[in-house]
Amino acid sequence: MIEFLPKEIEDGLAAARLKAATKKTRLRVQSGEDMIPLVRLAGNHFAIEKDLAPRLRGLVDIYDGARHLYQALVVATSFDGEAVVFEFKRNTATANGPALDFAPEDDAPIGLLPRA
Repeated sequence: MIEFLPKEIEDGLAAARLKAATKKTRLRVQSGEDMIPLVRLAGNHFAIEKDLAPRLRGLVDIYDGARHLYQALVVATSFDGEAVVFEFKRNTATANGPALDFAPEDDAPIGLLPRA
């Protein structure tokens, strides 16, 4: 088996892997009007293609398709091959409903039946 590949072939394979990962994902980051596909999303960072990476800094929204997942405060930290890695300074999951103004009781009814 070949243990050493020329630099051009390694670079071509890395670029192909990155392009395939970007096409498969539904994850996107929105900064202003721009929607940029993510290469990967982890607990404390995300990465996007170096060619597509604007100078992101500050508040961004992260989506899975049309579903809003997180609102995050980010800063660019490093390059990982053909990707730029952005770390979260703050990452807040979006809520599905409005915030409650009270603590619900344990034995409270879940719903009400209409009168007949």
